[in-house]
Order: sequence, then C-alpha cells, then structure tokens
Amino acid sequence: MTNDRPSGFVDWPDYYIDVRRVRNRIQVTHDGAVLADTARALLVAEQDHGIVFYIPRADVRFDLLAADDETTSRCPFKGDARYWRRPEDTEPIAWEYSDPYPEVAAIRDHIGFYQDRTTLEVGVATPAVSGRPQPQPVVAAN
Repeated sequence: MTNDRPSGFVDWPDYYIDVRRVRNRIQVTHDGAVLADTARALLVAEQDHGIVFYIPRADVRFDLLAADDETTSRCPFKGDARYWRRPEDTEPIAWEYSDPYPEVAAIRDHIGFYQDRTTLEVGVATPAVSGRPQPQPVVAAN
C-alpha cells in the first residue's frame, strides 16, 4: 500500500508534478489494436521526466490487456505502480497508480502508456481552439 510510506514531497517539497486535464482526442494503439481512445486524458509533466498522457480507466480496452503481476515499482512522488501488458507479450506497455499520494490524487483511475512501446496520437480538441467553425454532426429529421 502506497500510504504506508511518506510521500517524497516531504523531503523534496519543491519537486513538481503538473497534472492537467486536456480535451484533445488521445488514441493509443499497439500492433494496430486500439487500446485506448479518449477526450478526457490527463497530461502529466513531471520534473526530470517527459510528459505522459494518463487515460481514464473507462476509456481503456482492458479486454486487450493482461495484468503483469511480475512487475512492480514505487515512485516516491506518485506511489506504488502496477503494470499491464498485451496477453501475448511479456513486456509491460502500461501502468497505473491505484492509490496515489494526495499530491497527485487526480491520476487515480487513470492508465499511463509507454510512448516508446505503443503509438500515441494526439488529435484535435473538441471544440477546436482555432475559432474556426467546426463541422457539426448531421442529425436526421423524423
């Protein structure tokens, strides 16, 4: 359990992890299979790390993933991680913090995907921020 140990923020209060909700469509694929598709991702920028998109669990295709009970890790700022892999592979391609520290509680119920092991595409936010009129869905009249 994560909260058995103090957060790294106790010893390093200036360490930063910025968590922002984004409206852009984010799609994650692996070997042509769509593993996640959302317009409700979190963009996480962490000191000394690259950016990571965390996808809400509800938008992840867990039927295409298997829990990797062999791999575990602990981040002093986010907590204990569990990992996910494709059923046919041994290498993890995603992770989650089920019980993150309060400073990053927003990442609870979100999955991060390795960007060097999956393909992550960032699409347009809806509504788009360009100010240009966007195509509207066609609604059939009864």
